[in-house]
Order: sequence, then C-alpha cells, then structure tokens
Amino acid sequence: MIALRDLTVAYEGHPAVHHLSGVFETGSLTAVVGPNGAGKSTLLRVLAGMARPAAGRLERSAAHERITYLPQLPEIDRFFPISVLDTVLLGYWHAVGWFRGIDAHQREQALHALATVGLAGFAQRPIATLSAGQFQRVLFARLILQNAAALLLDEPFTAIDARTTRDLTALIEAWHRDGRTVIAVLHDLEHVRRHFPQTLLLARECIDWGPTERVLTAANLQRATQMSQAWDPHAEFCAPVAAR
Repeated sequence: MIALRDLTVAYEGHPAVHHLSGVFETGSLTAVVGPNGAGKSTLLRVLAGMARPAAGRLERSAAHERITYLPQLPEIDRFFPISVLDTVLLGYWHAVGWFRGIDAHQREQALHALATVGLAGFAQRPIATLSAGQFQRVLFARLILQNAAALLLDEPFTAIDARTTRDLTALIEAWHRDGRTVIAVLHDLEHVRRHFPQTLLLARECIDWGPTERVLTAANLQRATQMSQAWDPHAEFCAPVAAR
C-alpha cells in the first residue's frame, strides 16, 4: 500500500494539500480529480518523491519502493534529438545505469513494447516528428520497460485523440489486472466513472476518497468547486519541516 498520514504539502510556502489521510491499496486503480489548482499534480510529485511534505508522513510498503512517474506532456521536451527506440530504452536506466550497455534482449523487449502500444515500425523515427498521441504512446512503452509495481500518471490523456485514449486506457486496465497500483490525475469525469473503480476528489483537502460511484456525486463536486474558489492567497505560510 501507499499510505498518507495527515499529509500537508506546501507550494511556495502556502498549503497546497491539507491534512490528507488515506491509503492507496496494493493493486488499486485510482483517479485523482478536482478543480484546477486543487493540488492534484502536487500530490503526485510527493508520491513520486520529487517534493517533500511540509507535515505528516508518506508510507510505502516494500512492494512500492520503486514507483514510476509520468509527468504532463507539456513538461517533456519533445524536440530533443533522440529516436523513438532510444526514448523507450531509457526505461531500462534503473537497471543499467550510465555505464552498462543495452543488450539484444533488452532491445527486443523495447521493440515489443512499441508494438504493444501500436507503434511497430516507429523505432528509428525522431521523437520530434511524432504527434502528441504518438509521443504519449512512446512514453507508455517506456513505462512497460520500467516494470514498476506502482505507476503515477499526471493527466495522461490530455491533448491526445480518442483512439489513443482508448488504447492507453486498455493498457492501464491490464496493469491493474496484473496487480499493479495505478494512480492517475484526470479531468474527464465520465472516463473516470467508466474505467476507474476508486477516486480521490481533492480540493486542496480531501472531499471524498473511495468507490467512484460514491465519490463523484453532484454534492461532492459542488463542494469541491466552492472550496477551490475560496482559496486565500494570503493564507499563513506552512511551517517548514525543519522547524517542526
């Protein structure tokens, strides 16, 4: 499991996520939803170990020590001079490091991952020539090679076509059936209702967390919107961790 114990996260000193407690169970498939500025991406960065909580604790079971994180597409440089295959092979970085080479078996697995996401024959194309949907498929192929027990996906379907969304959703559901823990920040609530059994509704604090049909009610969504609109930019700073 991945457990949050009274977790508070600050952005530029101001609380972005308040006193969040709950558990992402092993093998769960959870959508994180909420209004813009609700702290969703900030929470994922903390789960990925890329930011520190201001207060509270993050606990992981041994199975979740290695987590892979997919940021939003606009955060990734798509014009770096690298091929599709080499981008996918970066998924082996945790295994080979800087000094060991890629062997024939690993290269074959990378080609198989590309075929799995519908990009057979794209291996030698520069990533700069790809559409947004094609590039997202490349990143999902890289996730396949990373083979992590837990996957954090920040808005994986934004600005991509319906067919790519359908294909990548099927891959996420396959990971779920395989017993992996998947946590995804999403905006399309109907997509969440159809494909994600668990939902965390966030508006800088937890509105509700549990089965999707219970969480995504009109009353909960209205409350999330109201809490988001009530944000006070002059709120007191969170005390830094060192001062506690």
